[in-house]
Amino acid sequence: MITDVPGILVGHWTDEEALTGCTVIRCPPGTVGAADVRGGAPGAIGTDALQPGTLVNEVHAIVLTGGSGFGLSSAAGVVRYLEEQGVGFLTGPARVPIVAAAVLFDLGIGDPKVRPDADAGYAAAASAAGGPVAEGSIGAGTGATVAKLPDPRQGVKGGIGTASVRHGGLVVGAIAAVNALGSIVDEDGTPIAENRGDADASTEMWPIGNTTLVCVATNARVSAANASRLAIAAHDGIAIAVRPAHTHWDGDVAFALATGEVEADWVRMPAMAADAVAAAIRRGVRKASGAGGVPSVSELGG
Repeated sequence: MITDVPGILVGHWTDEEALTGCTVIRCPPGTVGAADVRGGAPGAIGTDALQPGTLVNEVHAIVLTGGSGFGLSSAAGVVRYLEEQGVGFLTGPARVPIVAAAVLFDLGIGDPKVRPDADAGYAAAASAAGGPVAEGSIGAGTGATVAKLPDPRQGVKGGIGTASVRHGGLVVGAIAAVNALGSIVDEDGTPIAENRGDADASTEMWPIGNTTLVCVATNARVSAANASRLAIAAHDGIAIAVRPAHTHWDGDVAFALATGEVEADWVRMPAMAADAVAAAIRRGVRKASGAGGVPSVSELGG
């Protein structure tokens, strides 16, 4: 799991009735971060601060949330929680928590009037812990759906998953909230979750009803400039497991975190990041439960 990287903590907030939620990844002091936005319909805040060459060289939390643009308010609750804990970038008069967030569109399932807010973000941050991470229809994966081509009414339930890859003392972990337009495929390309409709159907797509959000973390020492290379590699993992990925209707965003405990291995780390993300995506779909009239892979016999 992503929590196999020492110091990385994960917490969820879930509304099982409204079918939405958010997930917070908290980082140890000195963690370097990056973000890479590839989808055509993204919703995010704080990603500019994580670009190479900016002043701030640390990050304190990443938020993956449902609720479309409304869900971005959950980040304010994470900032409030971290401030209460004395966590933040020292500016002189105050420590300012550095929090980046990205959203997925889950308003088409459950109650579209209920979205993760600041209190939800606060609760998820406060519950963040190491060890086993709950997966499936929880947190940001609560209202996630996948495989919406060609008929979005015949999709499959998505969810949140996590995985990690090790090489000696080097660890790269990933967590993914899977709400993709495309199908989810296994390592050999066999579909895990695919649209249940007629392949020749001609239906109007939900224009912004999709997105895969991922965060990779490693215990390697990585510069702020090079952290972006891990975020790029994370998108490789999306492209491996999601077909098609990074479409005009997906808001795919990848975050990268590096805690700086061991020597970096740039021969292996990009592939490790891609593999961890692909595995996390597959686990998120396989662990999901059917909801809102959308069946899960397990309910369909997968």
